[in-house]
Amino acid sequence: MKRIVAFAYGIACYGVFFATLLYAIGFLVNFGVPKAIDSGREGSAAAALAIDGALLALFALQHSVMARPWFKRAWTLIVPEPVERSTYVLFSSAALLLMFWQWRPIGGTIWRVDGGIAQVIIVGLYVVGLVIVLLSTFLINHFDLFGLRQVYLYLLGRKYTHLEFRTPFFYRYVRHPLYVGWLLTFWAAPVMTVAHLFFAVMTTAYILVAIRFEEADLVTVHGEKYRRYRKQVPMIVPALGVSAALGKPEAPEKTAA
Repeated sequence: MKRIVAFAYGIACYGVFFATLLYAIGFLVNFGVPKAIDSGREGSAAAALAIDGALLALFALQHSVMARPWFKRAWTLIVPEPVERSTYVLFSSAALLLMFWQWRPIGGTIWRVDGGIAQVIIVGLYVVGLVIVLLSTFLINHFDLFGLRQVYLYLLGRKYTHLEFRTPFFYRYVRHPLYVGWLLTFWAAPVMTVAHLFFAVMTTAYILVAIRFEEADLVTVHGEKYRRYRKQVPMIVPALGVSAALGKPEAPEKTAA
């Protein structure tokens, strides 16, 4: 019975994540959601910056601390190991939903692009970013990244094994295509408000810091393979000739930031 419960829990956590992802898409473009990045009554800019900064910091701390091996070792003394990843996904979704709910708009527009080819290009970059994010998760095993593989193996009574080191497609050009996709979605905005700019700057800074922690974990797991990969392939900005320099396509397991 406990295996079935764990599997159902994993499915439920994934459902919460998927709903959160859909909301995030609308949140960033001010479309189709009750509370978006620029919606709501404007108040004190200083108060809004403080609240929004605290919300972003809360997500960053949760997302990074819970992904670290030392935390997992302690956490799995409380949370069963097969559902540890699903619980991480659930907590990350909860932190994001709290941010969406309590986010404060800030008056002012940095740039506005209305109509024409420029707007089409910017919206296109946003869509491309989302596609890169989605494809990147499947390239490294979408189901493992969001905890479904773990609970499925537990349901079958099979031991969990770490994913092999591979570098397919995007991973042959940049080490973190998932983050490249997110950066595109954060910055590709036809209307860049002060609130959106603050969000984009803070999340970009978080990504650059989080990558350092994530790569340290990847070196621990994959050793010299990842060290060579890190020397050969750029972090987030593609370089000409990189793919040809790599041998057999391989891809790093994603540990999350």
